[in-house]
Amino acid sequence: MKEDPLLMIPGPTMVPSRVVRAMSAPILPHRGSAFSALFLEQIERLKKIFQTKNDIFILCGSGTAAMEAAVSNVVEPGDKVICLVNGKFSGRFYEIAGRFKATPVVINFEWGSAVDVEGVREALATHPDAKAVTMVFNETSTGVRNPVKEVGELVKDTDAVFIVDTISALGGDEFRTDDWHVDMCATGSQKCLALPPGLAFISVSEKAWKVIEATDSSSYYLDLRRYRDDKAHAPYTPPVTLVYGLKASLDIIDEEGLDRRIERHRRLARIVREEAQKMGLTLFPSSEDICSSTVTALRVPEGIDPGKLRGVLRDEFDIIIAGGQAQLKGDIIRIGHM
Repeated sequence: MKEDPLLMIPGPTMVPSRVVRAMSAPILPHRGSAFSALFLEQIERLKKIFQTKNDIFILCGSGTAAMEAAVSNVVEPGDKVICLVNGKFSGRFYEIAGRFKATPVVINFEWGSAVDVEGVREALATHPDAKAVTMVFNETSTGVRNPVKEVGELVKDTDAVFIVDTISALGGDEFRTDDWHVDMCATGSQKCLALPPGLAFISVSEKAWKVIEATDSSSYYLDLRRYRDDKAHAPYTPPVTLVYGLKASLDIIDEEGLDRRIERHRRLARIVREEAQKMGLTLFPSSEDICSSTVTALRVPEGIDPGKLRGVLRDEFDIIIAGGQAQLKGDIIRIGHM
């Protein structure tokens, strides 16, 4: 395998050389005015990607840090959290809620299928006291795109905070935080934004702030009230060079145009699905209309070992794709096109 293989995994993604060069600039004092101006500028620019007027915060960590920030800031021990689970990463919300002593109410859907909106309606009716509802927009483990817009329409009329992980899709698929009534949207740097791992981003609505203010959170490093009070710098040392890279990444997105970028991802996903099926592979998602625009999950023909197939691609062609995770390990392959 050569030094710079072609990464076609669902993240981390390949980083443009322009972003790498930007990250090699000298370190600025993270409390200085020059860096603060740069930092605040990128926060405002991110609002276009999130499609929101809500507050956005930059955290140091992977996308999971933003997921934990969302849950830990709105729950206290015993609070009920409805977790919509149809894959490994939506299940992570359940695990986080449990760590903060909440009472998770898990609504399971078959892996490979999308979240069923009627199932959500029933869960909300059964648990009107739920403090939050969690779901994943793009379930990376199964290649399924979930109906966030439709679920948001249901949750907006309740007291629950609607928390969505869009880590593997924001910047590569259409996502409208405000229009879809998402109260807390979590994402990360190393997927469609084409940055190295290390930055997480979260948006917070007014509805969410009201809950946060009334919650005795046990979070320290991820206490969002601290981030709001020190927005110009972040309350703790930010990864300065990654912020340089973020500026370059957002420059690239602006030049391409967000709509064109989204359409490019859709086109690449469509090509992968069509050509893979011609080769005898089948889609893992239950129908094509719920397939992700950023990662394609495929079953290989009987008699072919997915691990060996990935090894051939890696060793002979310098192309790295991903296998299945959790219960799907050894059953599927996943091709990222971010």
